[in-house]
Amino acid sequence: MSIPVKPLNSANPIDHRLSVAPMLDWTDRHCRYFYRVMSKHTVLYTEMVTTGAIIFGKGDYLSFNNEEHPVVLQLGGSDVKAMTECAKMAEQYGYDEININVGCPSDRVQNGRFGACLMSEPALVAECVNEMQAAANIPVTVKSRIGIDDQDSYEFLHNFIDVVSQADCKHFIIHARKAWLSGLSPKQNREVPPLDYDRVYQIKKDLPQIEISINGGIKTFEEANEHLKHIDGVMIGREIYQNPYMLVEADNAIYQANNDILSREQIIETMARYIDTTVANGGRAWHVVRHMLGLCNGLAGARQFRRHLSEQCSGNEATSKVLFDAFAKVTMPADE
Repeated sequence: MSIPVKPLNSANPIDHRLSVAPMLDWTDRHCRYFYRVMSKHTVLYTEMVTTGAIIFGKGDYLSFNNEEHPVVLQLGGSDVKAMTECAKMAEQYGYDEININVGCPSDRVQNGRFGACLMSEPALVAECVNEMQAAANIPVTVKSRIGIDDQDSYEFLHNFIDVVSQADCKHFIIHARKAWLSGLSPKQNREVPPLDYDRVYQIKKDLPQIEISINGGIKTFEEANEHLKHIDGVMIGREIYQNPYMLVEADNAIYQANNDILSREQIIETMARYIDTTVANGGRAWHVVRHMLGLCNGLAGARQFRRHLSEQCSGNEATSKVLFDAFAKVTMPADE
């Protein structure tokens, strides 16, 4: 597989105070561009990409828009040689960081010996981190659960973090639920196991030198700021996907940036240009607008907005006009 070599990103270390979770089939490059329009500081993650797809797949699974920085590649795998090869490629593409998935509980992931099942193999995860960081000059981080199956004691989590951090992993994102490796679907694993934020807080207290971010059940920036009193970063996933316009508040609410708040109309105009560029390059408008269906949630006409996009973007001929026509069905509040 040939690699289009891009300039290495030499930005300052990432400020992880807020990030959007990697979400399979959702946080693709079009979704991430949309989010970046609304927030300049929020850290964006790719969908999980497996080492097999990157090394042996026919498509280009690593390309992204330069506007997406800071952007992190989430990698699925456990073969040290393959993980190291992918780390080198990620650096050449210009990613800011690489994140190892040690949190996904699906059967498909377990069959490939990666995801949450790797929590029981901290030495292997540490070896991957060590070799990847030796091969690539960008940070390697880990996203995990607080435990798996009946291995859900505080000591289990502490030992995992301690072993992997000795490989010079400086940042862990912890989903504050344990994962059941059998008996629950991935969706149920995001909802059924109870949240235990205090366990994540305790890890930070016991290992203060490690950067700790928290994930799971967080819906507002007010909640995020409460968490930030205890840990270093907050990751939000489905709440942002379902209500993406909340991201216009992120830079000010989390990063104290004092930026002007973009209106939905300004976002529509920017995304319309992006849609036309995507279509001109052989893509489809639906590939972009499917991530925008929640942009007008809570407003009069939001349902018509979603319906129009879903119905009118099914073919290859759709352009940005569909987005403007859908937005015309929305009644905007007086203050926007």
